Amino acid sequence: MSFESLNLTEPIIKAIREKGYTTPTPIQLRAIPEILQERDLLGCAQTGTGKTAAFAIPMLQLLHARAKGPARAGHLRALILTPTRELAIQIEENIQAYGKYTGLRHLVIFGGVSQVPQVDSLRRGIDLLVATPGRLLDLISQRLISLSDIEIFVLDEADRMLDMGFVHDVKKIITKLPHIRQTLFFSATMPLEIQKLADTILRNPVQVEVTPVSSTADTVGQSLYFVEKNNKRVLLTNLLKEHAIETCLVFTRTKHGADKVVKDLLRAGITAEAIHGNKSQNARQRALSSFKARTTRVLVATDIAARGIDIDELTHVINYDLPNIPETYVHRIGRTGRAGNEGMAFSFCDAEEMPYLKDIHKLIGKPIPVADHSLHVNHAPGSGNAAPGAPQRNGSRQGGTSSQGGFRRSPQQGGGRPQFSRH
Repeated sequence: MSFESLNLTEPIIKAIREKGYTTPTPIQLRAIPEILQERDLLGCAQTGTGKTAAFAIPMLQLLHARAKGPARAGHLRALILTPTRELAIQIEENIQAYGKYTGLRHLVIFGGVSQVPQVDSLRRGIDLLVATPGRLLDLISQRLISLSDIEIFVLDEADRMLDMGFVHDVKKIITKLPHIRQTLFFSATMPLEIQKLADTILRNPVQVEVTPVSSTADTVGQSLYFVEKNNKRVLLTNLLKEHAIETCLVFTRTKHGADKVVKDLLRAGITAEAIHGNKSQNARQRALSSFKARTTRVLVATDIAARGIDIDELTHVINYDLPNIPETYVHRIGRTGRAGNEGMAFSFCDAEEMPYLKDIHKLIGKPIPVADHSLHVNHAPGSGNAAPGAPQRNGSRQGGTSSQGGFRRSPQQGGGRPQFSRH
């Protein structure tokens, strides 16, 4: 089924054609018609399923159809509330792309930067606002924003709001919305508190649930390195020096870990910057802009800060720390190998992370091929007898391209226990 079959108007169809979209994802296919019928919607969907387009495309069409002239100062018509600044920026960029022929005015606001340009834009009139909770409440308290005219309200990543301590702020914002409105509620998981919140703000919603992503793209080669925790920094530096890696997104589990990795890389003469919640918004945007412009080779990020990073030509992802949520592995490595390009994902696993690796293998339904790195990785008994510097290739696409080095079968396939490198 195509987007043309979803009863979308020509300004929207023209814009999404230019984005290169042809076939709706499952959540888009199910959500767009329901939202166009002006129904409330409860969506359970992970990042990476296409949910931004699932709510943005129909809400833009509805706002465009109802427009009675240019946006007026103080009369916001739609609000998208999201937990992180990076995700807010990414959503607004998509709004810009999908709504470029509608004439609708939109704005993104978040904390950590001066409010003056944001307020100036609001005073010129905005139809649709993308916001993080803190800055929105600040501007409401200053009487610079009123939500009394909101027609459509989107709460995105509700469970992340809970994780980040924003639920009380969200509840305050909801009290300022008009009772009659259309509400679209999205969450990757439905813990009890989130379910209760959904029950209080939705009216007879249609429920759309998309199975969490569990498969990895064929365009992404994968490679696993067993390494002692203290040797990860050496392995990372050597991989970056040995391979023709143009751009690399490195994931760590903690903010402190991200900063430490950056210091290690800078000492090795490799340009790198960190992006996480303790950085100012200006610093985060500078780091992201430098990375996209390729003046910074390596961007080191935590999972929360990485929400909204979307770079089509990203060549490599490195899991410096394995994620403790298996779906996160799929989302991380899915940031490369996009738009028809091939990508590569390297993952480091120390002894403490073996349970996480087991969960990842269970989710994706196959083991990650183990790499032979002669300086830093010893393999499990039975995983092959190649001499150092002459790794065997398994010949499968999941092992990556030959330019990335050879990949050997995993300890789970060979029946042995992984051995971690020592110096």
